[in-house]
Order: sequence, then structure tokens, then C-alpha cells
Amino acid sequence: MPADAPRSAEALVEAARRRRRLERALPWLVIAGMFVAWEILVRALSIQPFILPAPTLIAESMGKWWQPLLTNAWATLVTTVIGFLMAVVFGLALGVAIGSSVLVYRGLYPLLIAFNSVPKVAVVPILVIWFGAGFWPAVLTAFLISFFPIVVNVATGIATVEPELRDVLRALGAKPRDIITKVGLPRAMPYFFASLKVAITVAFVGSIISETVAANEGIGHLMLVASSRFDVPLVFAGLIVTGVMGVAMYWVAVTIEERTTGWATRGQNDPRLATGG
Repeated sequence: MPADAPRSAEALVEAARRRRRLERALPWLVIAGMFVAWEILVRALSIQPFILPAPTLIAESMGKWWQPLLTNAWATLVTTVIGFLMAVVFGLALGVAIGSSVLVYRGLYPLLIAFNSVPKVAVVPILVIWFGAGFWPAVLTAFLISFFPIVVNVATGIATVEPELRDVLRALGAKPRDIITKVGLPRAMPYFFASLKVAITVAFVGSIISETVAANEGIGHLMLVASSRFDVPLVFAGLIVTGVMGVAMYWVAVTIEERTTGWATRGQNDPRLATGG
């Protein structure tokens, strides 16, 4: 082995570490660059605050209205998380049923597609009639809008188990339940967590849609009141707070995914494989 081989390996590892440090810092650099460019654009073009407020003006509004923002953000977060957790439970159960049974798939999938095609904002008035304005319409809208991605991904993960593998397991005496629990569900976990990262972001969309239609609290309600007063900086402050909550929940889903299904992406965490373009 050449004498410089250990040095080359160490250089590759060090390059991989530098790349990972850049990857961790890159999102923050991009966000900071976006706000700087935004500020420069607004000032250079003299855009009025009621059209597009500068980030400094939005930050000033956030400082001024921090308490209503915090209170309403908490209300939105609670309704979103509850609706999302309901979607996880029911979506996982229905996804397993659809992915493991052709009859269930044939019977329910067209109905699910049709229901998912209905704009959820059109469902909110019905939910208000049934449950009244406020908490439950927001929860159920978050549930309805985040339910479908989970069902589809879990069903796909279970249904794509190779037929040859199923035949071998049956020949070895495995029951259909054993195939689902010991092969199908582990196989579906990467699909499941991929759906969670989509579902948690759209769940906020559902909550805020309901809050803008029929609620007396929440970020959607706050933005509606602010827009009626033409307080555009506060509207943008609500958008930024919602984005921060969405990123935080996405990070929670990614952290759980890394701790439970790290085997599915173990090659990506090897520093010796992280030096490519």
C-alpha cells in the first residue's frame, strides 16, 4: 500500500467534514441572503409598506405585537398538531389496510381520490355547521388535508413488497399478518416518514384556512384582522411565524426518522461517501 494512502483517506474524511459543515450552514446563509436581498430591493425600488414591507419593518411589527403573535401561534400549533396526530393514526391504519388487500384498494382508493380532490376550504363551512366555529373545524381541516399523503405512502410501501419474497415467506409458513408486520411495515417506514414531512407542512395550511374562515384565534385569524386594518407588516409577520413552526415540525419528523429508520439512509451518513458533487 502506498505511504500516502492514510493521508489520502484522512484528506477525504476532512473534506467530507467541511462539506457537512457547509451543508449545515447553507440553509441559514440562504435565508439570511434572501432577507438581505429583500431589504435592498424594497429600499431601492421605494416600495410602499402596504404593498411589500421590508424585513426590518416586519421585525419591528413582530416586536410590537409579539404577545398576540405568540398567543395565536400557540393556538394554531395546538390545532395543527392534534389534527396531524389524528391523520398519522388513521392514515397509518388505512394505509396498511389498502396496501395489504387488493379488495380494500379497489373499494376505497377511488373514494379517497375523489375526497382529496375537494378543496378543503369548501368543507370548512360544513364543519362549522356541525361543530361550531373555533377549535374543532381547524383540527379537522388539518386532519383532512394531511391524511391523504400518509395513506398513499404507507399503502405504496406495503404493496411494493416483492411477490417473490411473499412467496418465499408463505412457503416458510408465514401468515399474511406476519408478512405485513415483519416485512411490509418495515418496508413502508421510509415511505411513511417521507409522507410525514409533507403532511406536517400541509397541516398548517389546513389550520390556517379554517382560522381565516371561522375562528376567533390563531395565526389565520390574526392575519385576517391585520389585513382588514391594512397592517401588511403584521400579515407578513404571521406568515413568517407560520413558516418557522412548519420548519420546526419538519425538523422533529426528520429527527424521529433518523433515529428509527437510519438503516434506510445509512450510506448517506458515511463521510467517505460524502465527497461527491
